[in-house]
Amino acid sequence: MAILLIFLLGIGNFAMHKAVLESGHPLLGQMPWFVHMLGGRVSMMTEFLVLLAAMLLVANGSPGWGAAYLLYSGVNAVATWLIVTRRV
Repeated sequence: MAILLIFLLGIGNFAMHKAVLESGHPLLGQMPWFVHMLGGRVSMMTEFLVLLAAMLLVANGSPGWGAAYLLYSGVNAVATWLIVTRRV
């Protein structure tokens, strides 16, 4: 059950990440070069690796990582809202 929840949170994180990359926010211009590498695909790959690590750790009996990924997703949601609505 926890792995399914993490997977669903991961889908949301990918959607939020894509929304930020496509927002055209001026803050994106200040990001390091590797964020823009290959049109943002490197940062999406990093997002995938974080999701994969969380799923593997929870599957191997470390439920605390599921809570950590939930917290990470919550922080991502707030940051995405701030960036997309141009409050930052």
